[in-house]
Amino acid sequence: MVHIVTPGQLSAEMLQQAAMGPGPVDAGRVEGFELAASARERVAASVRAVRELVSRHDAVYGINTGFGKLAQTRIADDQLVQLQKNLVLSHSAGVGQPLPAPVVRLMLLLKAASLAHGVSGVRGEVIDALLALLNADVLPVIPEKGSVGASGDLAPLAHLAGVLIGIGDVVADGRRVPATEGLARAGLPVFELGPKEGLALLNGTQCSTALAIHAAQRLQRVFDAAVAVGAMTVDAAKGSDTPFDDRIHAVRGQRGQREVAASYREWLHDSALRQSHLHCEKVQDPYCLRCQPQVMGACLDQLRHAWGILLIEANGVSDNPLVFADTMEALSGGNFHAEPVAFAADNLALAIAEVGALSERRTAMLMDPVISGLPAFLVEHGGLNSGFMIAQVTAAALASENKSLAHPASVDSLPTSANQEDHVSMATYAARRLHSMLDNTAGIVAIEWLAAAQALEFHRPLRSSPPIEALHALLRERVPFLHEDRLMAPDIEAATRLVEAGVPGP
Repeated sequence: MVHIVTPGQLSAEMLQQAAMGPGPVDAGRVEGFELAASARERVAASVRAVRELVSRHDAVYGINTGFGKLAQTRIADDQLVQLQKNLVLSHSAGVGQPLPAPVVRLMLLLKAASLAHGVSGVRGEVIDALLALLNADVLPVIPEKGSVGASGDLAPLAHLAGVLIGIGDVVADGRRVPATEGLARAGLPVFELGPKEGLALLNGTQCSTALAIHAAQRLQRVFDAAVAVGAMTVDAAKGSDTPFDDRIHAVRGQRGQREVAASYREWLHDSALRQSHLHCEKVQDPYCLRCQPQVMGACLDQLRHAWGILLIEANGVSDNPLVFADTMEALSGGNFHAEPVAFAADNLALAIAEVGALSERRTAMLMDPVISGLPAFLVEHGGLNSGFMIAQVTAAALASENKSLAHPASVDSLPTSANQEDHVSMATYAARRLHSMLDNTAGIVAIEWLAAAQALEFHRPLRSSPPIEALHALLRERVPFLHEDRLMAPDIEAATRLVEAGVPGP
């Protein structure tokens, strides 16, 4: 299947397919992306409008002027092509490790989709080239640091644009090679950028948006795993399923809370272990068990809100100036300011931190025999064996680190370009730090999964619900029961991979 890139019609499914990259069609992977024929005339009209504006010799920012603080400097007509090349070269100033492949794939798609609106003055063949790189999985090497999230993600997008003019490196078939080799592999020439094209390519929010979208994609999988593992912990700790009764959540009315409570009921339905203690004397469970719908439901609501903002941004236009061919005007504005993305990323950070924080508390609860009724640190012959003692410490360390990383990035601003660009969003960092937080939270949930599976087996021969037993079996395919102390790090790594891959539903 080929996805047609129509302006304003990118879906969450298309974004997921782009992030995954090309793969076997019989595995449900997309064959590629193609610019909609319906978009081509408007794209061509915007290019004609740029040419007309150039011929008038009026000052138009970024077309025949310098950039940023140098916007008052006029550029001669015979230097306009060199102006665009110099822009890409001078702005390719990123540092740090290369962005991961899913993020770069999303950047290519988002930039193509933005330019396809036909208000950026970029030729259709340049847009086609971005999609050709995506389809061939020839990915520009883009350093992760260097954008403040206003005047666009300039440095990251400059490294992307540089590949089109044969500058920089790409990754193809797992190898880092020169851009010219990558272009040839994708069947593309080295481009000469026309007036406005360089600026349009590197001005916009596509890096911060791609980072945030990929974080939202990852969070959905980690969130689902946390709900499933949290349900396992409820049963392993002989907790009550009463807190998940729909009547409790219906009278409050929070959408996410009610839906998450339903998920817990599905996971725990028909558990013989639950039936074994229906009439015990315990009245209420700790908050880490009892309040899961309230906490996780709030996280789900934040995830959905962020997705809504990010889908709008993915389908919009965020470069500057914008060329309107119908009135032959180039209007300067500020769509490159990524404040919406920064806010969405900061809200995702809160959700990521809370998913991990609640999971860590459940693990700690399982360690405590006074609360859980289980062997201390979930191991026989305690003292000789330490069991899950330090695994829980690792979870605590990760949760604590997330508290610092959750500090809002959007409240920070540092003026740039000699105070011309005097307020910035920090959206790129706001979105980039989500991935470190997700690494942490996936590890925390993985540790809880190991602990909950261990705890469940202390109740044998009683069995949990069918879906929880299936979840237990999935883990046991890779990690055996802990009879005595052994190297824990490989167990945590294996469980973390399962969390990141996504667990099957109940």
